[in-house]
Amino acid sequence: MPAFRPSLARLVNQRLKRRNTRSLLAYFGFVLAIVVVESIGFQLIMWWEEGRDESFATGVYWTLTTMSTLGLGDIVFLSTIGRLYTSFVLVSGILLLLVVLPFAFVRFFYAPWLASRTVPANLRNHVVIAGHGDLARPLIDSLELHGIQHFLIEPDPVVAGQLETEGYPVVALPLDEQRTYEILNIPEAALVVLDGSDAENTTSALQIREVAPDVNMTGVASGEHAGEVFQLAGIRRVLPLKQQLGRHLAARLNAGHAQSHVIGRFRNLLIAEIPVQMTPWVGQSIAKLGVREKFGVNIVGVIEQAKFQPVTSDSVLTSHSVPVVIGTAEQIAKLDEFLVIYNVNYNPVVVIGGGAVGRAATRVLRSRGVPVHVVDLNPYADDWGDDEPTRWIVGDAQDRKVLERAGVAEAPGILLTTNDDATNIYLTLVCHHMADDVRIVSRVTHERNVSAVRSAGADVAISHTSLGVSSVFAALHDRELVVLGEGVEIHEFDVPKTLVGVDMADSAIATRTGLNIIALKKADGSVIVPTGATVFEDGDGLLTIGDRAQLQTFIDQYA
Repeated sequence: MPAFRPSLARLVNQRLKRRNTRSLLAYFGFVLAIVVVESIGFQLIMWWEEGRDESFATGVYWTLTTMSTLGLGDIVFLSTIGRLYTSFVLVSGILLLLVVLPFAFVRFFYAPWLASRTVPANLRNHVVIAGHGDLARPLIDSLELHGIQHFLIEPDPVVAGQLETEGYPVVALPLDEQRTYEILNIPEAALVVLDGSDAENTTSALQIREVAPDVNMTGVASGEHAGEVFQLAGIRRVLPLKQQLGRHLAARLNAGHAQSHVIGRFRNLLIAEIPVQMTPWVGQSIAKLGVREKFGVNIVGVIEQAKFQPVTSDSVLTSHSVPVVIGTAEQIAKLDEFLVIYNVNYNPVVVIGGGAVGRAATRVLRSRGVPVHVVDLNPYADDWGDDEPTRWIVGDAQDRKVLERAGVAEAPGILLTTNDDATNIYLTLVCHHMADDVRIVSRVTHERNVSAVRSAGADVAISHTSLGVSSVFAALHDRELVVLGEGVEIHEFDVPKTLVGVDMADSAIATRTGLNIIALKKADGSVIVPTGATVFEDGDGLLTIGDRAQLQTFIDQYA
């Protein structure tokens, strides 16, 4: 069957091209007929109203110049009827040549050519993105960086053409037809990402299941209950990004006493963040802390002003530093026993924005027993269940009096969840002015505003697009999602040949590239936390933390 599908796809594509060619030729034939009729009309009106005997060739010349809006002016009507006829020919030309023709050309010629030109017949282990939502472009950029073959399905041929000119690997095919997925050889795909509306994703999933019942599918869900429908449609991993974003933002808030926040796992290892505000770690260097000797965990980086940064033994922690550590569950628990007596603040957390993200964050915090004050312009809706906020403050969060009523000055943490980046940036500055040491966690809607949110003083900034990209790569590598902050990702790849036989200290990967190696997967499937003396062997897999620029630097220097 796999060998039969490419042949079937080519046959379907050939029939489609023949049908589209016939449609395009029929349109040109219709336009030609209109030109002939209007040319004869030109001759008749010239003879009847103007008393001039013009040739058919002259009529064709006049018709084409008028329909194309060139209007050279060398042949004109002087009578009222003639000028009315000129207006009629002009309008017909605008409709047929300037409006309908470009769309017909794209629909029946350019789009089929685009599909047949960009799709090889022997696709294997590729990623297919069905739909052009918010996740598509940043996901394609990451797939390109990792060297993973991928294709984007965009049913609108005009949009597909624009994406093609921008360099995206796009095919202009319908999302709700099985032949689309046959052409893209879906049974051999590593992953299918559904990035349309909830209804489009459900329809696409059902069509895909007819072609490839066992293919791995991930779907972006917008509605709060869309995940249940997605699973019925056969989508294995559902991405309710707004709800996930709220949960991950809530995990970054300080509340109660100091403790680690587990943000992911890799095999038997946990990855956690440690807020050090009001702990003995403030002002200490990594070397003096001796966390590896005391607790067995490794500090693999630190988050400062919402940005992940590599560390050395001389790096000094500040009150706003958030070290990222990796270790076993027992080691993390031992670290929590040490931290539990510090940074005690049982005042309510303030969540600004009661939308989907704010609700998800509030439910997480309330399930942990943390008191929460929610600030929103809309009145409280009594549909929260057991995880309702401690207090709901109705008002504009940009009003300082509203923030005072919410308890910003005494809060252990503030969570900004509005979908307006300008509002979140402004509120970050206002909240820092009211409480200088408060920990601020902010949602980011557009990636271009990440640097502004960081500059305003947010301790953590995460967008739903970066969360979505990380989720897709977790599904692609069949591992748990780890979210470290905006632009920072977990990168998993084989040890390059240039590093085989080299120990970690001599490789100087962190110094040269900024990437931090957090784990090493051995050929036998075991996972270890490497030290400076660990030697890289052929077949080892690296698990690293860093941004895309750091990964590109690693590829340039080592791969």
